[in-house]
Amino acid sequence: MKLDILVLAAHPDDAEISCAGTIARHVAMGHKVGIVDFTKGELGTRGTVEIRAAEAAAAAKVLGVSVRENLGLRDGFFENDATHQLAVIRTIRKYQPSIVLANAVYDRHIDHGRGASLAYDACFLSGLVRIETQDENGNKQAPWRPGVVYHYIQSLYIEPDFIVDVSDYWDIKIEALKAFKSQFYDPQNSETETYISRPGFIKMIEARASDWGYAIGSKYGEGFTTRRYLGVNSLFDLR
Repeated sequence: MKLDILVLAAHPDDAEISCAGTIARHVAMGHKVGIVDFTKGELGTRGTVEIRAAEAAAAAKVLGVSVRENLGLRDGFFENDATHQLAVIRTIRKYQPSIVLANAVYDRHIDHGRGASLAYDACFLSGLVRIETQDENGNKQAPWRPGVVYHYIQSLYIEPDFIVDVSDYWDIKIEALKAFKSQFYDPQNSETETYISRPGFIKMIEARASDWGYAIGSKYGEGFTTRRYLGVNSLFDLR
């Protein structure tokens, strides 16, 4: 299956927190979007691997993505090395996306910045002819390099290079977030409180989206950064 957009995320729920509105918007536009989580989030304080998997599947259904899979890399300890790069390269060549959305270039969680570098480097290496990989059936994969890689913004504030208007898809984003019942605020949940399970976390996400939305004349926005210059065909492409 060829995807238009592939979202690479260190943990289940990274994509929902940071770019679910953008995903929903592009699915509504008719684009094929997929999510590939690097780890199962097994180091998470709340919930279990099995619960997180079920929540990720429920969120994927809410967003309407074409595929969601998990590479099963080691939470907290995966590296940006040859072994892990090859695992991501196989995924990129499998889905041949035009656009890749990846983790924030730096963040409070060490997996996020490392995930960003892993995704970015794998996207470049995936286009090299002399790197040979096989799919799950042993078939040789063709080289493929996405046209662009954009990084979504996570817990720490990073000045965005561009903002996507997600006003019409905010309710879908919130519904996708709520699919992760074990991770976010629930007064009935007696598990240990975490950074993202505090009541203020979702409020922060909404406040930031409101701020970015206001900056572009909309209600809600999601911000992204890029490591390369952005090019446009016409000034009329810009808002």
